[in-house]
Amino acid sequence: MYTVFKFGGASIRDVENIINVGDILSSYDSDKLVIVFSAMGKVTNMLEGVLEAYVQRNADPFIVLKEVKDFHENILNDLFDEKHVIFDEINNLFVEIEWVLEEEPNQNYAYDYDQIVSIGEFLSTKIMGAYLQQIGFDNSILDARDLIKTDNSYRNAKVDWKQTTSYIKNHVKEMHCITQGFIGCTSENFTTTLGREGSDFSAAILAFSLQAKEVVIWKDVPGMMSSDPNHFENAQLLQRIPFDEAIELAYFGAKVIHPKTIQPLKKKQIPLFIKSFLDPTSKGSEITEVVTTYPNIPSIIIKKNQILISISDTSLSFIIETHISQIFSLLAKHDVSVNMMQNSAVSFSICVDDDKYKIPALIVDLQYDFQVYYNKNLSLCTIRHYVEGSVNKFLKEKEVLLEQKSRNTLQLVVIDKDICSITY
Repeated sequence: MYTVFKFGGASIRDVENIINVGDILSSYDSDKLVIVFSAMGKVTNMLEGVLEAYVQRNADPFIVLKEVKDFHENILNDLFDEKHVIFDEINNLFVEIEWVLEEEPNQNYAYDYDQIVSIGEFLSTKIMGAYLQQIGFDNSILDARDLIKTDNSYRNAKVDWKQTTSYIKNHVKEMHCITQGFIGCTSENFTTTLGREGSDFSAAILAFSLQAKEVVIWKDVPGMMSSDPNHFENAQLLQRIPFDEAIELAYFGAKVIHPKTIQPLKKKQIPLFIKSFLDPTSKGSEITEVVTTYPNIPSIIIKKNQILISISDTSLSFIIETHISQIFSLLAKHDVSVNMMQNSAVSFSICVDDDKYKIPALIVDLQYDFQVYYNKNLSLCTIRHYVEGSVNKFLKEKEVLLEQKSRNTLQLVVIDKDICSITY
């Protein structure tokens, strides 16, 4: 049985970390592995900068692209002899981006996004495959577009599970296979992506299709924490977590796991481990079905860059089912996911990620039939297993715009301020 490993950008952000990943994988040389790599370091952000310059015409995209080239060239120079074939292979990938930049932008921003930003993962897998081969870790590189089949919902593609399972089973044959996270392909052979940070989901798709023994996501943290240790002094490691709790934490925005990752693993009962690439021998966190006891430690999750949109009927009549149906139809049209919602007699409020391309278009469409008010620069704070004392400390000096409470979860939309050294 295969084990699926996923390494994020932080794990391969520089030569030192690449060597460390090589050491980790060498220790698993006798295991059957499928290894998923994200783009190196902050390359996804850098390529988004290239895309921004290309679409907005606010900078020369070729100059911005040169920064991405220089980043990879520095790594290549430190890892390989100058005559190594990898230099040509990496150059050819950059030529693919340059071909896109020489054309006029597509009317569909999401399409352009997927054609340009996806190259980051191809760059990382080419480099990692060559480096691992160089140190004696035999591997074969598989193109994720030959494995994961999707619809054409660019930037948030939906997986065709039947086709994908068949393609993965037919292609994954070698002892050590390397592929790209985050990426899929339409039936017309156009590149798609699975959503920001979607490499975790790629690992889950592969594990589901192969009925893998386990999935290991290698991070720069000890495992899944009760909250971000950079902001919360009492953050604790969650050692064993039931699938359903992990699904809740991921859905609310826990950055350590992509929200779509858990469900495929739960369906096939495949355990998920979150381990530190900085301390690979530590146990980390295990997410599994059977957890006899789970401590109700308060877990605090912060999602920044939120916008609160309040929607009312233009005649200030009651918000009824037909209004809500129309609102959700527009949310689906613009591919906007709701992080929190609340309705009163005459208004319906939603808290969503403030995407600079999707949200303005959504608001314009909403304004045809509704009065629309919104607040930007907000954070959504979710507290699982809250207790009143911890909530009071957390809310100190915060301006709350919206609050919602259930048996286990408290959600608060607050005006965004730096959150630092909070004790709960």
